[in-house]
Amino acid sequence: MNLSEVTERISRKLESNGAQPDRQKIESRLRRLVDEFGVNAAEAERTVTADLAREYHITGVGTSGSSSTELRQICEVAPNDWVTIEGKVVALTRPVSPSMAQTGIIADSSGAIRFVAWARGNPPAMEYGEWYRIESAVIDEYRGTPNLSIHSGTTISQIEKDIPLLPSITPIAELKPGVGSVRAKVVQVREAPHDRMLQAGLLGDESGTIRFVIWNEEGKDKLELDAVYNVFYATVDEYNGRLSLVLNTAMYITDEGDIEVGKNETGVQGALVHIAPGSGLIKRCPVEGCNRTLSRQNYCPVHEIQPEFRYDLRLKGVLDDGVHAKNVLMRREVVERLAGITLDEAVQIAETNPLGMDEIFYRIQNAVLGRYYTCGGSEFDGRLLVDSCTASTFEPAELASLLNRAGGEPA
Repeated sequence: MNLSEVTERISRKLESNGAQPDRQKIESRLRRLVDEFGVNAAEAERTVTADLAREYHITGVGTSGSSSTELRQICEVAPNDWVTIEGKVVALTRPVSPSMAQTGIIADSSGAIRFVAWARGNPPAMEYGEWYRIESAVIDEYRGTPNLSIHSGTTISQIEKDIPLLPSITPIAELKPGVGSVRAKVVQVREAPHDRMLQAGLLGDESGTIRFVIWNEEGKDKLELDAVYNVFYATVDEYNGRLSLVLNTAMYITDEGDIEVGKNETGVQGALVHIAPGSGLIKRCPVEGCNRTLSRQNYCPVHEIQPEFRYDLRLKGVLDDGVHAKNVLMRREVVERLAGITLDEAVQIAETNPLGMDEIFYRIQNAVLGRYYTCGGSEFDGRLLVDSCTASTFEPAELASLLNRAGGEPA
């Protein structure tokens, strides 16, 4: 649709009601909605017409078929909708760009949604815990996550409302990008890899597990391992098809109950095509709660030199099924079974062999590299943590089928 034609159409409509609109201003508003906010031209025409009608105190223009002023529940809105909602600000976050005046989460009894108030529209600042009526905002989408976009044409009014909000708890397996509340148990915590991160780990409920992150921010506390929490209004992000919870927007409250955590079991079949350095016999930091892998000089990145280390076995590798490659991490029991060597035997060999721990790496590599396995376990950070692994067995029927497809004969 030609926006100049739309501008002319809006202008004539206003002029027929006695107004003298500025065509350049009309087209500028249209382009801003279409180019900056991705609004379709028809919706932009309707919105600009309605806004100008209000400015010129004209009734009956631009309101026909309007839906942006009808009050909607948050759970009903969808990308590209123009909406009016009433909700409570349940989280305020630090804007990541100067073009944003305010960001956070607003909720009503049906759900919650992230919002962005753009600085160019000079919106009034909203306060945490207060209720607001937001008229003529637009729902946009970023990485599959709907956001409420507050622009120059949006009206924000604080309202008096005292309705308690009870966030709806969602099973982890049913979370989707946006905002979610869960009741979950902390099943794993990791030391923050850098100063910007306060904590990362794994939360679980009966339906499965999900990675969580808390960024370093004033007022934020770490979660306790094995504790159960009610987590309200966390941000659910998606990256490379995997969901994660960011708890900086969330309120988390400890719960006295317990949860039997289900597993996101994943099965992968393929050939071990790579054994990564760091596999085989390793040394771990003995400090309680650390368990980090030590360097060859027995150095822990957190607790420094640790002469009283303990040995362990593991395998880091890549399992390839011919289409996809999957990073895998096998713990001691699995490695012992696949490689046919126990931890005690590995330690004895390493302490008496000139190659030391490298001898164990080569023995394990020779035992498993290039062989086919079926591995099961749970995924974390894109890696399969292998709980079970069995060698694939020879299937004569499958071989015959492959030969038939290839047009060859058995050797």
